[in-house]
Amino acid sequence: MKAASQNSLVTLGETMGLARATELGTLDHVSHLAVGIGGAESNVAIGVARLGGLSTWIGRVGADSLGRRVLRELRAESVTVLAVTDPGANTGFMLKERPTGSTTRVTYYRAGSAGSRLEPQDVDEAAIAGCGILHVSGITLALSATAAAAIDRAVDIARSNGVAVSFDVNHRSSLWVGRDPAPLYRSLVERADIVFAGDDEARIVVGDGTPIELAKRLHDLGPATAVIKLGAEGCVALIDGDEFAAPAFRVNPIDTVGAGDAFVAGFLTGVLEGLGPVECVDLAQRCGAFAVMGPGDWESLPRRADLASLDSTGDPVAR
Repeated sequence: MKAASQNSLVTLGETMGLARATELGTLDHVSHLAVGIGGAESNVAIGVARLGGLSTWIGRVGADSLGRRVLRELRAESVTVLAVTDPGANTGFMLKERPTGSTTRVTYYRAGSAGSRLEPQDVDEAAIAGCGILHVSGITLALSATAAAAIDRAVDIARSNGVAVSFDVNHRSSLWVGRDPAPLYRSLVERADIVFAGDDEARIVVGDGTPIELAKRLHDLGPATAVIKLGAEGCVALIDGDEFAAPAFRVNPIDTVGAGDAFVAGFLTGVLEGLGPVECVDLAQRCGAFAVMGPGDWESLPRRADLASLDSTGDPVAR
């Protein structure tokens, strides 16, 4: 697995406003909500930045207070923002509830959102041509025909400039009602250098099989690296033909939303830094484990110094 040519990542997609219930229960009874932002691709950008890398997010927001909050939060996290402010549509919104201590429910209000109106002309060619990794996800493919076309243009730019392409399937069934995502997913897998998928997501693309069989089938479609994320069971990967498997760190999860994005951010940071496969997998696992120990889509993404706590068996209070 080769290191990326430049120590930077570019990603594109929709980032939305977010309201998170601060207590257990549904909106039938919950009284307080915390306001923030969330988006799979921008989560990865924040994760890379927190680990010391350079990252850029390309997207669209509405000319509204949620859009301004998205831009402000990303910039505050040291992410370079290349965004279009769209006066013709609102910024998308999502709501997170915790009906019980072990379940989370996420509801999206994004139909016709500014982010869904992403289009090829929004893609910054120079930013992608000069980066080390372009990261895209299946979420953006599902938003609209223009958003899918923007992904196509970004991937074409990356491939024509020798930039590594990372693709996280990140399947959202509610975005594909009445449509089959497999052909678009497969097309992206074939054009990618690094692919991430949960085992259920990989089966959409390559059919049934064990996790390592799924990784091999994804690998056979073209990418040099295929990683199957297994949550609390760890991960398996096929990297340049070699098999890797790693158990998950044992932690007490608080909020698992965003854990997959943290995993991806850790792995891609390792690639950008030229780490070997074992080190990339370990960094990914550590980032995913740390992220679930706090609330929020991205707020609990780790900085480098945070990761040492996963090896600590002493006093939980840092003094």
